[in-house]
Amino acid sequence: MTDRPSRGLLLHLAGPLQSWGTHSKYTRRDTARFPTRSGIVGMLAAALGRARQAPLDDLTKLSMTVRVDRPGLVLSDFHTVGGGLPADETVITVDGKHRPEGKGTLVSKRQYLADAAFTLALTSDDQTLLHTCAAALRNPHWPLFLGRRSCPPEGPILLDCAEDPLRHLLQLPLAAKRPRNGPQPIDFYSDRPFDALPINSATPDKGDGDHHSGEVTDEPMSFAPLARQYRPRPLYRRAVHLPNAAYGGLGTGYLRTLQRYIDTHFATVERSTR
Repeated sequence: MTDRPSRGLLLHLAGPLQSWGTHSKYTRRDTARFPTRSGIVGMLAAALGRARQAPLDDLTKLSMTVRVDRPGLVLSDFHTVGGGLPADETVITVDGKHRPEGKGTLVSKRQYLADAAFTLALTSDDQTLLHTCAAALRNPHWPLFLGRRSCPPEGPILLDCAEDPLRHLLQLPLAAKRPRNGPQPIDFYSDRPFDALPINSATPDKGDGDHHSGEVTDEPMSFAPLARQYRPRPLYRRAVHLPNAAYGGLGTGYLRTLQRYIDTHFATVERSTR
């Protein structure tokens, strides 16, 4: 990435279920195949204890790059609410009234990512903002979740605040088992071009990360309940072949590998600067 910030936050997002909506509306709730900017900005706002009407200008200036450790599987849930309740206890409508008799059950279809895992780099030149967000993620004001309240994370989200976070994004252990048929390209998504991603590989990469591969409407302008606003932003994608040693496995094996990396690269340098 051209003139990329030299410092940022490294996050790990994993859990039984995640859901990162981009086109969700009323009774149809979709999910993207990777964390969205609106979902991550919303997570930071929750950690900071900000009201939904609060400005987001500082948080939306953070640049986000996502590494897909495990893409997961898309699950569709046939969801019902309010069935079998008395008329005065059914789901409330927009105008504040209860749904009429015979229409008390609200049906929706919701998508989730099952068994997915992602590693993120949030970069900025504003070190005060980064340290404020890091402190909030360590001790959040409100509970954090992976896109929806029904999707709690499996563990701490913040890995560390690091120098040259994109280099660490390439080197941090993957939360995945080594493929039997050899290394597969790992997808990276970003809101900025990948022209300076520090890749050291003789294997050609798949896709052109210097030109946006599409647009996604996930740039939040307001989270106000009755005035939510999002705008489109370019999406850059690059598939990178990482070496066999990058695969950290699953479960406790992955956690031990991850902890060794953190102790080696962050413990003596990064934490002493907090």
